[in-house]
Amino acid sequence: MKSCFRYLGASALLVFSVRAPAEALSFSQALQTAEQRSAILDASQLSIDAARAAAIPADTLPDPKLVAGIDNFPVSGPEAGALQRDFMTMQKIGVMQEIPNSTKRRARAAVAAATIGVAAADRRVARLGVQRDTALAWIDLYYSQQKQAQFIDWQRENALFADAVVAQLAAGRGMTADALGPRQEAVQLADQQDELERDVARARATLRAFVGADADEGLQGGPPDFPIDPQMLQRHLAHHPELLSFDAGADKAKAELAEARSAKRSDWAVELDYARRAPQFGNMVSLQFTVDLPLWPSSRQDPLISAKNDALHRIEAEREATLREHQSELEAQLADYASLARQVDRAQRIALPLADQKVSLQMASYQAGKGDLAAVLLARRERIEQRLRLGELVRQQALLATRLHFAYGEDAP
Repeated sequence: MKSCFRYLGASALLVFSVRAPAEALSFSQALQTAEQRSAILDASQLSIDAARAAAIPADTLPDPKLVAGIDNFPVSGPEAGALQRDFMTMQKIGVMQEIPNSTKRRARAAVAAATIGVAAADRRVARLGVQRDTALAWIDLYYSQQKQAQFIDWQRENALFADAVVAQLAAGRGMTADALGPRQEAVQLADQQDELERDVARARATLRAFVGADADEGLQGGPPDFPIDPQMLQRHLAHHPELLSFDAGADKAKAELAEARSAKRSDWAVELDYARRAPQFGNMVSLQFTVDLPLWPSSRQDPLISAKNDALHRIEAEREATLREHQSELEAQLADYASLARQVDRAQRIALPLADQKVSLQMASYQAGKGDLAAVLLARRERIEQRLRLGELVRQQALLATRLHFAYGEDAP
């Protein structure tokens, strides 16, 4: 892998070296910049802050209630409408405090804490998504520029090849039409270069969505060589961000289930009143307690408990389905990576050296007057296609390694 990077990067070093290092964007700088300017991460942080603020009053007592009124006001008889004639008439003021049962308060605190956990898990998923997408965009731009840089060498080779054809014609070997061959090859190279410039522009636009104007300053260094250890990735399958998000959701569902069950326990309240009566009668103080009586749980508490229990089982089932999906996806990606690694190895060790050798042999035959120019042009075209194929294989391998790292890698946050 590293040797392939060196091969593809050799012709691009001149292009990149003309930029000041301070202006170029490295892989790690791209990830850092993307995090700093991500609106998604800003929104997810606000969700965490909101959940933390909401958790502060979660297990506190409700606000006390002010009680004011008149007791035993006469509406008939000789004292009707009078506030100070009947000894039972009182002007009352007091305070009442509702006190939920301790189990409910602990459950509410647990729900609030789990809500923070869900928000934090969602932020981890969002952060990892930003890092992964930025990494893929940076790598895509890097390899598009690597391909583009190779065309500088190929155009230079084409110019030397054209000179060789002219020399052959001057020596009386070959046909006059052979002079058109290098020009036709140059047109093909120009067409492919235009396509690559389009690919570079698209890749840069994608990266710009994450890092802004820094994407226009060129790239510094190469992509990281993420190690791909199938056994390690299998062990860390449960660390996939989507699965961690399900775990946080299950914790919240369990806390909500506990809160629903706590409704079967009685809440209570205490009220303290001061009552003023007519001057000829003494004032009074009252203290009373009230207790909830959950007498019909089958039509009140039990349906809510059942709903919360079903919600918990739904999350667990969705997590299991997602785990199986990612298990299958991981196995398929590992198979793809192994296939790409073998193809890259064959292209480096066999296919590309053979293509170079074929061009040399065909060119030698042509210069000796034993071969025609068409065979040389075909061999050169095959070599270019082989080099482009090798570059594409390496690009695909790097992109796949990046996806595996950010989804299942040990260092993934």
